[in-house]
Amino acid sequence: MALQNIGAANSDDAFYRYKMPKMMTKIEGRGNGIKTNVVNMVEIAKALARPASYTTKYFGCELGAQSKFDEKTGTSLVNGAHDTAKLAGLLENFIKKYVQCYGCGNPETEIIITKMQMITLKCAACGFVSDVDMRDKLTTFILKNPPEAKKSSKDKKAMRRAEKERLKEGEAADEELKKIKKESKKKGTSTTSKDAASKGAATKKKSKNSDEDHSPAHSQADENEQVASDDDNDDVQWQTDTSLEAARQRIQQQLSAVTADMVMLSTNEEKKKTVRKSPEREGKVHENGVSAHEKLVHEIMEYLKKGSPATQLKSFLGSLSGTSQEVMDALFVALFHDVKKGFAKEVTKKKSYLAAAIQEEGWQMVLLHSIESFCGKASPEAAKEVALVLKVLYDNDILEEELIMEWYQKGVAGSNKSSQIWKNVKPFIEWLQNAESESEEE
Repeated sequence: MALQNIGAANSDDAFYRYKMPKMMTKIEGRGNGIKTNVVNMVEIAKALARPASYTTKYFGCELGAQSKFDEKTGTSLVNGAHDTAKLAGLLENFIKKYVQCYGCGNPETEIIITKMQMITLKCAACGFVSDVDMRDKLTTFILKNPPEAKKSSKDKKAMRRAEKERLKEGEAADEELKKIKKESKKKGTSTTSKDAASKGAATKKKSKNSDEDHSPAHSQADENEQVASDDDNDDVQWQTDTSLEAARQRIQQQLSAVTADMVMLSTNEEKKKTVRKSPEREGKVHENGVSAHEKLVHEIMEYLKKGSPATQLKSFLGSLSGTSQEVMDALFVALFHDVKKGFAKEVTKKKSYLAAAIQEEGWQMVLLHSIESFCGKASPEAAKEVALVLKVLYDNDILEEELIMEWYQKGVAGSNKSSQIWKNVKPFIEWLQNAESESEEE
């Protein structure tokens, strides 16, 4: 069967790995009963990882004709006589809208229907979540006939827990491996220094022997005595090796325990002074009159003005000075500093930046604390929409349900329990609890 690359933009790439069969059609019937049979629709749909009923229905929607896919026989029929080239063009449009990632163009995506009944494509290659245009006619059919769920929410949670456990085990194994490597390096260093010393001793022997050979007064007895004395000193000769590695070792050995303690003591005192004098802790300002928080906000805003992609944001944030919480607080202010009404809409627009920022474990809770801090200082209109903001982040898999519940429970029981934010968040928390209880009943 002849194959072609998925996506017209990749048609000239001979090494493109995503392929599908070329479309084959057949005209059946006569008069008013004439129909076009897409013979290999099942094979095409498998290559696109989409149900064959979706592609068949899309042809009917675009052509304004009745269409039907028989699940038992695998027959795809569209009323009317239609050219293969015309249907192939429509299939290409279907691929652009419902298969290829809007970010990287990769066809390895999964259709996800959110709790707000919106259709998105999640890319397995780059992780980008594409929003499908809900004005398209096929979206109604997809909502009524959703794709088969690969895994339930409980299975996903179990997989996440198992994955976290595997990561912890892997980190422990990595630490053990590092210790073993360090020990082997230490042993290798001492062995290497001894080898170098023995080589140095041998070289000195040769030089001495060569000098003595040229001396007319040299006797066999003197030579024997010299060889014997050299053999006796082989074990200690390496201590006076002049190689760079041996010199480094001698310097380290000369650093006594008392000196090391003094160095550690002075380092700790400097750290304490730094913490005590930190402008972030005491609200002091730098010499130029700008606080550390304002400086972080300014740096992030300058980065965002350049129009750099959201995927590179994580590496940029890692280069900034400050704790993870300070960096996330500054990012949130840089993104939403002038927001009053429409806070949730702005979060929806800029969700890709927040998704990129929380790629590492533990950053979701950091983001929740930043939302809490921002809403405490933001305008009352923005603070009222905190529940909608959390729902947007939850629907787009940026925040997990367990962490949201943990953050809320700690906040309600904490020292800041009288804050207005917990009253604004409460309806969303109740909705989460009701949704969980309903899923358990089902």
